[in-house]
Amino acid sequence: MTFKYSTNGRLSSPCSVKKNKVMADKIAVISLGCSKNLVDSERLMRMFADVGFTVTDMADQTFFSGRGRHYVVVNTCGFIGDAKEESVNEILAWGDERRSGKIDGLFVMGCLSQRYGDELPDEIPEVDRWFGKTDWPGLVSELSRRHPAVASYDRIITTPRHHAYLKIAEGCNRFCAFCAIPLITGRYKSRPIEEIVAEVEMLVGRGVREFNVIAQDLTSYGTDLYGKQKIARLVEAVSDVPGVEWIRLHYAYPNEFPLELLDVMASRPNVCRYLDIALQHISDNVLSNMRRHITGAETRALLEEIRRRVPGITLRTTLMVGFPGEGEKEMDELEQFVKEQKFERMGAFAYCEEEDTYAASHFEDSVPEEVKQERLDRIMKIQEKISATIHEKKIGTIQKVIIDREEEDYYIGRTEADSPEVDPEVLIHKNRPLVRGRFYNVKITDAYPFELVGVPLEDEIDNR
Repeated sequence: MTFKYSTNGRLSSPCSVKKNKVMADKIAVISLGCSKNLVDSERLMRMFADVGFTVTDMADQTFFSGRGRHYVVVNTCGFIGDAKEESVNEILAWGDERRSGKIDGLFVMGCLSQRYGDELPDEIPEVDRWFGKTDWPGLVSELSRRHPAVASYDRIITTPRHHAYLKIAEGCNRFCAFCAIPLITGRYKSRPIEEIVAEVEMLVGRGVREFNVIAQDLTSYGTDLYGKQKIARLVEAVSDVPGVEWIRLHYAYPNEFPLELLDVMASRPNVCRYLDIALQHISDNVLSNMRRHITGAETRALLEEIRRRVPGITLRTTLMVGFPGEGEKEMDELEQFVKEQKFERMGAFAYCEEEDTYAASHFEDSVPEEVKQERLDRIMKIQEKISATIHEKKIGTIQKVIIDREEEDYYIGRTEADSPEVDPEVLIHKNRPLVRGRFYNVKITDAYPFELVGVPLEDEIDNR
């Protein structure tokens, strides 16, 4: 998509700005990795638009047409091995285009650049400049010789315009043994409540109705700015903004979980009964090695309290297999935990040693790769059966669904239990026209482990 801003601050597409040579220049921002990275890319795109560039989030054939110079920015991920490999391959591909003269400049930013900025320039000389994770004004000034004047939180939404990610903090103080994020992002830095609310008001004015709140750790929000946890107060403040239909919470940490947040979730109708809380494991031995600062018993007690105080909540979690110290006994315990808890949403991954982390320097990566994969397959097979059972119970129910897109045979939507990109979708029969970004009551007629099927009812939900 190619974007510009009209005078009322809303998005329009496509655009062609031809007032002078600088305004004819195009820049493509290629965003890799997580949704937090995507928010950074969207902010960078807005800054480039402010100084006169035509901006896009992809480099298709239309990007290379027309007069002016053509630049590419790759916003990289450096979290795990696969993500780093993807980032390097993307840079190398654009390096070939830079060397051939198809583009006039190649710039790299983000986590990979932040972490390996001293090493990569010698290895990939085709890159014109390397920037860290947050020096967006420096990158814009490098190309335009102008400093962007927009608010730091202003951005061009590249998701469907009815939903957006809302990043409330950067960094992490947890220092889990396996995780390199604190090495890349630094210490936890909360954004002020007032600034976040201003961003939400701005985005609502542009048509956003659903906000997926993200941070490396929601639980710590506010501790650096206000001296105590303020995530519950922040969610209340966002919930109070007129036009906010859904608020969904991602990436809570189980240790020191703020229980007052559950009361907000239970009492506010526009706060989805959904919580993404990465647990990683249940074995005390493995949790201790991971430096998670919580026991298996404390984890179970927290989950029981969450379900008690927010009836009907959808819990999403992430688990890790193959961490040092995980034998068959610990793996059996993890399997039993998954069967017992019956998580509505669950993902899992195999441990991959990251250099400079605590685990890399203190433990041997002793579990063979084939054993890790076998354990991963086992646990996901269990979850597939659980997901199928949970979905089958929804047949015959009526669900509030937001429409994301239209495909050949179905409209595709989501319930409040489904976050974009990571969760199941609802396939809705085309027995009447539906509008993207609007809410409808849908009767569920069929179910599969990772998707639902339904028909829209005649009565519509208020879509003001």
